[in-house]
Amino acid sequence: MDNPTVRRALISVSDKLGLAGFAYGLSSAGVEIYSTGGTRKHLESQGLRVYDVADYTGFPEMMDGRLKTLHPKIFGGILCRHDRPDDMEAIDEQDIVPFELIVVNLYPFEATISREGVTRAEAIEQIDIGGPSLVRAAAKNHKFVSIATHPEQYSSILEEISRDGHTSLTLRTRLASEAFARTAAYDRAIADYFCGETNDGPFAPTTNITLHRRAVLRYGENPHQQAALYSEVGSRHASLVTARQLNGKELSYNNLLDLDSALTIARSLPGVACSVIKHNNPCGAASAATLVEATQKALAGDPVSAFGSVIGFNRIVDVATAEFLATPGLFVEAIVAPDFEAAAVGVLTSKPKWRSNVRLMQVGRLEDVKSQRQFRHIDGGMLVQDADSLPDPEGEWKVVTEKQPTDEQLAELRFGWAVVRHVKSNAITLSKDQALCGVGAGQMSRVDSVEIAIRKAGDRVAGSVLSSDAFFPFPDSIHKAAEAGVSAIIQPGGSKNDDDVIAACNEVSMPMIFTGRRHFKH
Repeated sequence: MDNPTVRRALISVSDKLGLAGFAYGLSSAGVEIYSTGGTRKHLESQGLRVYDVADYTGFPEMMDGRLKTLHPKIFGGILCRHDRPDDMEAIDEQDIVPFELIVVNLYPFEATISREGVTRAEAIEQIDIGGPSLVRAAAKNHKFVSIATHPEQYSSILEEISRDGHTSLTLRTRLASEAFARTAAYDRAIADYFCGETNDGPFAPTTNITLHRRAVLRYGENPHQQAALYSEVGSRHASLVTARQLNGKELSYNNLLDLDSALTIARSLPGVACSVIKHNNPCGAASAATLVEATQKALAGDPVSAFGSVIGFNRIVDVATAEFLATPGLFVEAIVAPDFEAAAVGVLTSKPKWRSNVRLMQVGRLEDVKSQRQFRHIDGGMLVQDADSLPDPEGEWKVVTEKQPTDEQLAELRFGWAVVRHVKSNAITLSKDQALCGVGAGQMSRVDSVEIAIRKAGDRVAGSVLSSDAFFPFPDSIHKAAEAGVSAIIQPGGSKNDDDVIAACNEVSMPMIFTGRRHFKH
């Protein structure tokens, strides 16, 4: 009896999505349905015949539903081994019927604790007891029992039962694996909640990360590396993980990294903005009155590097922007935006030579993202930190030079400071007219980063402002910036040689702001 006929199903769910259709299919296949409380009433309201678990066990539901399925007549019917005569004789003697299908999804604990203002009592009431027990029992006995823990599984279960009268061991094994993963994630969420409640500091003694695989990628950073994309449980804001792909080839590992950076930068910039990413660093970024203007300015930041780049927008892509991107000679790997006008999609997928290849990623409305935790693997463990995603309090900024920045310079310094935190350290950016015109990224020496940024900017360096993610240890970078024509500087300050750096600015009447906050990105 490797594949016992499915004669009875026990259904007890919180999420009733797709349940009625699934139950109709089971009933049509001759499956008897047993259920509890709200689930039973829901199914009966749909015209289905349902056996009440309380009538079957002879034991009523108690304590506002806390106690309903924890009974030997339920668990004996789930755990019995159909190929063991002693098991089958035992349940027969106790008037227990076997259940070949269990359908359970757990109380919405994770959703409850994510609500603003939820009380501890409310959270505790959403800790499921009977549900995980049913799931684990069915998964343990998956040789004979199918366990459904999510509506997405209903169709594959119903297909096999309708065709064969039973499910296959292959399907039951997969369902069991998914069931144990679900109860593990559920218990981790509860444990993390209580750690957060009882821990004195911001970091709990034990932490867990639950991820769900969304896609297996063609390869990783290089063709010899395997890779996959996973989503975080509970992540609901607009992101690449939840984005809808409107066009183009399959996304690669590197595409996803660059698109995430492009979206992060565009999201952080003031006004209507565009960011251009190459090898996970911005080679262009701009804010403007219109999206097409921002795009033109961003792509002009480093036209050579922008070839084959990834572009991010913080507004809906319109036709004018699409027409500009379709200009002959431009090549774009992928574009991410809140949305695309239908006509813009038509332009991007029909006019340029790369029309069939460009990936168009629609992420939805961009809302402010609360500060999150970042996890980074090192050999033998993980580093955990708060994400550097919140804007700096401008009230803490100090003009430390004799010359004050003009209003125009101050606006430009704000823009540069918003961009530089997204550049690999040591990071230097030059910006002008709310557009990036030179970037020095990832150099071991800050002087080298300054020189690279100046070289990249070319003639545009005159009148630009310079942003540095960390303090200048010596005034040599200030001298080079002044000689090139930089008009103002913003940096964290904090070096023991700050006085020398300030003096170097005063010598050339160059305003400089200390923000008091560093933005290393390694």
